[in-house]
Amino acid sequence: MTSPDELIASVSPGIATAGWGFYFIPETLERGRGIGLDGFRFYFLGRGGVLGDVEAPVVASAFGYFEPGLVEHMWNTGRERVEPREAGKAYLECAHEMGRARLPDADPRLGAYCDAAQAVVEAAEPAGLALFAGVLGEPLPEDVAARAVHLTVALRELRGSAHLLAVRASGLSPRVAHFLRRPDDFAMFGWKEGDVPQVGDDERRRLATADTLTDELVRPAFGVLDEKGAAALVEGVRALVEGLGLET
Repeated sequence: MTSPDELIASVSPGIATAGWGFYFIPETLERGRGIGLDGFRFYFLGRGGVLGDVEAPVVASAFGYFEPGLVEHMWNTGRERVEPREAGKAYLECAHEMGRARLPDADPRLGAYCDAAQAVVEAAEPAGLALFAGVLGEPLPEDVAARAVHLTVALRELRGSAHLLAVRASGLSPRVAHFLRRPDDFAMFGWKEGDVPQVGDDERRRLATADTLTDELVRPAFGVLDEKGAAALVEGVRALVEGLGLET
């Protein structure tokens, strides 16, 4: 019998990869240009648009790891051009179209995956998980390929939002956690050389604690699956990564 922890460890890398795989592909960039947004602004307006036409600090709090000034600039200059809810819907449609273009609707693994993934999403507690709650409120496509990618985006936001919550609960700032996890991407997220934190064993222990707490937060949702559902989730994630042409 696969335990929830084993299931989470097995599927999380693939969910992360497939859940953001549409962000910067040519088709998404083209859609963004069509509504007046470059790739980076479409990312902020698109991913954050599920929150509504809110102020930049709300978006920064939900994204977590970006330098707040960068979020403010991208969000405010983006929403001068496009209403955030419109951008959010367009961004999810890009995810759907990637699925339709690359995944075979007839693959039986995808249908079973959708059933399993939807069970997890519906069992998850959205309190405190802003981006996950935002995606949760969007309608699911009817066709299997688009539905599979949509649910994967939701699962990615579930873990990402839970991890941000766990980071704070573990006594780390998102800036420090981001530097520990992705030091090579620190500048890309808007941070300057003077923002580089001093980190040591205590910070690394806290990040490890946050990783454990993240699993604890999402475990009840994954725990609703029986052995058949767990296998469907594993096989479906494999089908997604392979079909979308992504690497974990």
